Amino acid sequence: MNAGMRRFAVMLGVFVLAFLAVFVLRKAQGGGGLLDLLKFGSRDRSETFVPESYTLSRKPALSPGEVEYLDALDQELARLTAAVVPSVVSLHTEGVRRKFMQDWFGRVWVDEGYPVRGIGSGVIVSKEGHVVTNEHVTNGKSKISVTMHDGKTYPAVVIGEDRALDIAVIRIKADREFKPLKFGDSARVRQGQQALAIGNPFGLGETVTRGIISAKERTISDRQRDLFQTDAAINPGNSGGPLVNIYGEIIGINVAIYSPDTEDQGFVGIGFSIPANDVREVFEQILAKGRATRGWLGVRCYDWNPLVREKVGWYKEGGVYIVDVVADSPAEAAGLQADDVVIRYNGKRVESRVQFFHEIQRTPVAREVDLTVWRGGKEVALTATVIDAEDSERLTSRGESAERNAEENRIIDAIGITVQELTLLQRTRGGSGVLITAVAPESQAARRGLRPGDLVVEVNNARIERPADFYARLIASAAVQQTSLAVQRGRQIYRVRPFDRVPRIDNGE
Repeated sequence: MNAGMRRFAVMLGVFVLAFLAVFVLRKAQGGGGLLDLLKFGSRDRSETFVPESYTLSRKPALSPGEVEYLDALDQELARLTAAVVPSVVSLHTEGVRRKFMQDWFGRVWVDEGYPVRGIGSGVIVSKEGHVVTNEHVTNGKSKISVTMHDGKTYPAVVIGEDRALDIAVIRIKADREFKPLKFGDSARVRQGQQALAIGNPFGLGETVTRGIISAKERTISDRQRDLFQTDAAINPGNSGGPLVNIYGEIIGINVAIYSPDTEDQGFVGIGFSIPANDVREVFEQILAKGRATRGWLGVRCYDWNPLVREKVGWYKEGGVYIVDVVADSPAEAAGLQADDVVIRYNGKRVESRVQFFHEIQRTPVAREVDLTVWRGGKEVALTATVIDAEDSERLTSRGESAERNAEENRIIDAIGITVQELTLLQRTRGGSGVLITAVAPESQAARRGLRPGDLVVEVNNARIERPADFYARLIASAAVQQTSLAVQRGRQIYRVRPFDRVPRIDNGE
């Protein structure tokens, strides 16, 4: 045995002796004899366990008679829950997320994508199986399945979506009759009233939480305004589920939560719901036309600034400044003019530009509205008839189509893009820039992969919002240099390979 092995054997022996010494010492302190030491703590099999005696209370802390009202409330909440839960469904969605790619030569293609799955909630609102949920639950999903209260699962199809309000309507594909919940009148909801939020948080299945209406008319974005705030617990997966009152009526559709932690967005006592009156209006529009309709008046407004106030002489609170009136629009027919200040719309005081457009959008199509404008120091009463925002495209495009000479048309034809202004509805859905309506075959635009439906948001790094600006910048640039465009397709924005210069013929080139 070499020296290293001897040292190891000595150290091992010392460790074993120390371990045995400690073990014997502890057993001796426990009162055990030598036999106990040899048993190494084993238990005597002859010992028997002696059962413990106990006495349970047979009476509650309070009798039912002492909490009569709480007992009645408890029973009523249980009945309310049992009545509404069968009409609430859990949604499971599947889709493919793709990205638009671009190489060094400007060629655009779409990658193969990767599967995405989501969860959400919904509420049955018709016997035929129509379900209201959130648009962000169904957007871009190719497959939607609905799980009922009884555990049965059915496929569903999207009838229509409204991104502006974040509402979608789907229909369950099943040959049976469903139990719907009734829309309540959200205009009668008061702060402090009780509410139940029902949904499918974190995919756990139907869950009921209770709270109150904490506030009304909350705004969390340009698109989501006049929401109910509630402290009934709402978590991821609750989106699209109903907020119901004590009668089991839908008073809102749960849409969002506030969370200060962007990494772990759990409920902290602040949730938001879309009022039922807005939801019902969009639901009926989608079933009638396949889409939501928005009112349109045909005006452009600016926010107030000192120069504008000085120009028109308006120094009071509220009101909106009319910058421009679209030709042949309802606003022009009503007599609205540039530099007017609208101070009342349909009998309601105008507080801001956002609120003014919101009121116009919510006005039913073909409805006559009263306007009060401040013009030259006097109030003027006008009447206008609101039209569908989708029908306004021909008016907005006509107003921008100034005549161009043959040389300018040749440049535009060489590029090969026809555009129009976005409608108010498209802008409320988050769109910006101008919409490509046609791409000429074999044109520069066609060779770069552009297609109808794309949005042009920049020309040579300059933001554009109107067709006139687009054509003016395009003509001025393309005649002397290469021209670059930033284009949005879906939710992706990319830069197109620069267009080649189109020399002017009338310059002798």
